[in-house]
Parts: sequence; C-alpha cells; structure tokens
Amino acid sequence: MEVKIAVQNVARELEIETDATPAQVSDQIAAAIRDGGVLTLRDAKGRQVIVPGSVIGWVQIGEPEKARVGFGG
Repeated sequence: MEVKIAVQNVARELEIETDATPAQVSDQIAAAIRDGGVLTLRDAKGRQVIVPGSVIGWVQIGEPEKARVGFGG
C-alpha cells in the first residue's frame, strides 16, 4: 500500500510503500498527531520512516494507481 506524507515547510512529500493495512496506518497517524509523538512506519523493504506528529501537513493512504494501457478514456 502506498502512503504519501506532506511535512510542513518541506516542498516535497514523503512517499513509501508499506505492508500495513490502511486502518493500521490511519491509527498510527491519528495517535502521533493526538499525542504529539512521532509517526513511525516501516516500508516494504524493512526501513523505518519517522516523522514528528506535530509537523504532519496531510497524509494520503491507498493503493497506487494502476497504469492505463491503450487508448481508453
């Protein structure tokens, strides 16, 4: 699953692939923002991404869009 995180005062968002479910990610984000702690996510390769909850601008959670093939509209 793909997760994009915008960090305040940073021009580019973080983009990671994780094996966590959307509900797990959403719960971790809510807890980090609510408690003023950190958001810690592990990507599909086992690396950790740590973001302070106080600087999270927005988060997009979902499957990456499949590439279209052909001339469909």
